[in-house]
Amino acid sequence: MLSFVFLQLAPGDFFDEMRLNPQISPEAVARLHREYGLDKPLPVRYFSWLKSAASGDWGTSFAYNAPVAPLIWSRARNTLLLTGLSMLLCWMIALPIGVFSAGERHRWIDHGCSFLTSFLLVTPDLLLALGLLWIALRTHWFPAGGMFSLKSAHAGSVAQCRDLAFHLIAPVAVLVLGGLPVLLRHIRAAMTDALQTPYIRAARSHGIPYSRLLFRHALPAASAPLVSLFGYSLGSLLSTSLLIEVVMNWPGLGPLLLEAILARDVYTVIGTVMFSALFLAGGMFVADVLLFATDPRIRTKDIG
Repeated sequence: MLSFVFLQLAPGDFFDEMRLNPQISPEAVARLHREYGLDKPLPVRYFSWLKSAASGDWGTSFAYNAPVAPLIWSRARNTLLLTGLSMLLCWMIALPIGVFSAGERHRWIDHGCSFLTSFLLVTPDLLLALGLLWIALRTHWFPAGGMFSLKSAHAGSVAQCRDLAFHLIAPVAVLVLGGLPVLLRHIRAAMTDALQTPYIRAARSHGIPYSRLLFRHALPAASAPLVSLFGYSLGSLLSTSLLIEVVMNWPGLGPLLLEAILARDVYTVIGTVMFSALFLAGGMFVADVLLFATDPRIRTKDIG
């Protein structure tokens, strides 16, 4: 609602450039205003859009002259691919390193992780993206942007998948490096608290191997805050990916949203914001379901 209101209250609209064109009459611009409902009051436009959005119609894009929902979905698949792969790699890297860092407190691996996370935390994601683009342009180890190369348009499916994986290297690396320090610190903190509990100390006194103690006993005990972190990290990774998509020319929601904002394409902007909100809510719902499944205390009716 706030996005809709702020965008509508900003001066100008999508048809301002048409008014500057002497070949287009003011009557034609006024007719387009009536066709798209821009002549109605702001509350009427918002509740009209809300009613149509509830039935699956997210409005019509001014710039593309097409329904917003299919337009967003065609770009959202690319964003979900980038975000999902980055999320998977980020957790696969952060989980074992964070566990061993907590188990080796005040040793070289813990100090190394602390230095790495501090360095990545103070490094903006935009700087990471520009650095990788510079490396790509100087070394040609991986593509500097885009999703497919021109030569793969007529190639087979296997060659296209290989080309897609090659183009995923740079944006995925930026998202993983940007999300890794927060995950590492949360995993280390949760594991450190779990290792201080009495039953973990008792298990250690029974001579259980240390690696088994970390992953079979301490990690399940520390899983509750980590599962809750899953939903929040999904939302933060999505917001970061929108910026990285613009910088690296990845055809996802980021460039679409930027173009829609600059063109004052109202319903495309609102549809993209709505999809991002639904995606974040879906991530939080998955995190709650996983927390309910993994933590028996959540399933207990009589708590306390």
